Amino acid sequence: LARAVTPEMSVLLGQQLVMDNRGGAGGRIAAETVYVAPPDGYTLFMASSPCLTIVPHIAKVPYNTLKDFAPVSLIATGDMLLLTPPQSPITGVKDLIARAKAAPGKLNYGSAGSGAANHIGMEVFKGMAGISLTHVPYAGAPQSVIDLIAGRLDVMLGSIPPVLPHVKAGRLRAIGVAGPARSALLPDVPTVDEAAGLRGFHAGSWLGLLAPARTPRAIVARLNEAAARVVRNPVTRARLIAIGGEPVGNSPQEFAVFLRADYEKNGAAARLAGLKAE
Repeated sequence: LARAVTPEMSVLLGQQLVMDNRGGAGGRIAAETVYVAPPDGYTLFMASSPCLTIVPHIAKVPYNTLKDFAPVSLIATGDMLLLTPPQSPITGVKDLIARAKAAPGKLNYGSAGSGAANHIGMEVFKGMAGISLTHVPYAGAPQSVIDLIAGRLDVMLGSIPPVLPHVKAGRLRAIGVAGPARSALLPDVPTVDEAAGLRGFHAGSWLGLLAPARTPRAIVARLNEAAARVVRNPVTRARLIAIGGEPVGNSPQEFAVFLRADYEKNGAAARLAGLKAE
């Protein structure tokens, strides 16, 4: 998703945007890198939910999500997919729940790490379904997807963009959409609510652009103008949609409201799942 918008932003800003991947700790390493960076507009943060709206509720972090970053624009949102290996005997959401109830704790699920969006999502799923699954955290999403494909994991929630090629190729089986509506990219896959009656279940992800706090408003406004313009571009919108994103491109103020709401929602979910700050 980030690579779909940064090239054109570079053109509009007249500055090359260099992608610097800082993986690990649910995105916390990347967040800390931006948190301590000079607020001059030259170090930006293309972030998803875990490090900003989940991890602070379950681990000690040096930054305050709502005070130490300047929201620029929400780029895109997206629902997750409930996934199993294609060779798995689990063929649907009801089947998953029935098997988990028959053997509590025997089935496992992977996540991109403790505090990742798919970790919180599966904990909420467990609570709503009344089942017990064993959590297997990874240091990032790629290895967990590899192990799911290989059958070393039983089930997992995954964001649509990175897992869609595997679903299309038959390397993974999507048994449910963790959102209010089916995905246009996978119209035959029911929502978790449709499949098992878990009304209101939702697990999603988002991608947003932020800067360090105290970045001058004029710089934030210029960055927002470039980001929003790129997201409104029909070619970019089509690219985002094709890989599973729902384009947004809103204002800094709107993104700030969204960020606070997501922070509070995930805090409530962490408490529901019994996850506490270390």
